[in-house]
Amino acid sequence: MFNEKEVVSNVLNGDLQAFGQLVKQYEQFVFYIIDKLIDNENDKEDIAQEVFIKIYNNLEKFSFHSKLSTWIASIAYRTALNYVRYYKKYDRYITNEVNEAFSFTTETPEQLSEYKDIKQYINQLLDEMPVPYKVVIVLYHFNELSYK
Repeated sequence: MFNEKEVVSNVLNGDLQAFGQLVKQYEQFVFYIIDKLIDNENDKEDIAQEVFIKIYNNLEKFSFHSKLSTWIASIAYRTALNYVRYYKKYDRYITNEVNEAFSFTTETPEQLSEYKDIKQYINQLLDEMPVPYKVVIVLYHFNELSYK
């Protein structure tokens, strides 16, 4: 069983194997968050590596006021979002203007019923949402994290 406090303590004491345990425990979770924001596979790996470097460098700041997974999720989200903002030069999801004509879908109900896979349809809708809303929905409903 994974004991967060023990692993964090061991990492802070210089145990690199403990950090390996932490990476192994949370790597799929980090990739899941990044995957929802980033399309390029190579970029996903680079961002995940950057996330774990940030975790390692800032672990002494983690105070157990929340779950370790929540803290890691926020680092992964902010790192991926920064990538979208600064390296992709305002991806199509990032905008400061309110678009009153924004619509999540243009298909008719008949077209929507033709989707064979509900998961595909949900992912399509999520992809059309602005990034901040998309991430909140994904983290809350799929990963059971708090809105905060």
